[in-house]
Amino acid sequence: MKRVTAIVRPEKMEALKDALFAADVSGMTISQVHGCGAQHGWSEYVRGTEVLLNMVPKVKFEIVVDDGEVDGLVDVIVAAARTGEVGDGKIFVAPIEEVVRIRTGERGAAAV
Repeated sequence: MKRVTAIVRPEKMEALKDALFAADVSGMTISQVHGCGAQHGWSEYVRGTEVLLNMVPKVKFEIVVDDGEVDGLVDVIVAAARTGEVGDGKIFVAPIEEVVRIRTGERGAAAV
């Protein structure tokens, strides 16, 4: 199993969520996060003084899937979240060693 983590623009949250449901993703965790990458934030003026805001709001999607589903899932995320501009985000894929459903004690793929 793999955990696919996608960090995307906040305005892409609903479109990506709908695309994931349409792709039969059974569950996901969505969090509002802040960070910076190539954008390095932006400048605003507060009372005449320039202030650098270097933490950009983003939305993080976390999804656990079988190994064979990763490439298709990544394609769905890229298609739904891409604008072609700097700041579209990143996708990270990491191995998951074990999953346990707390309610039933099921383990592995059955727990997802």
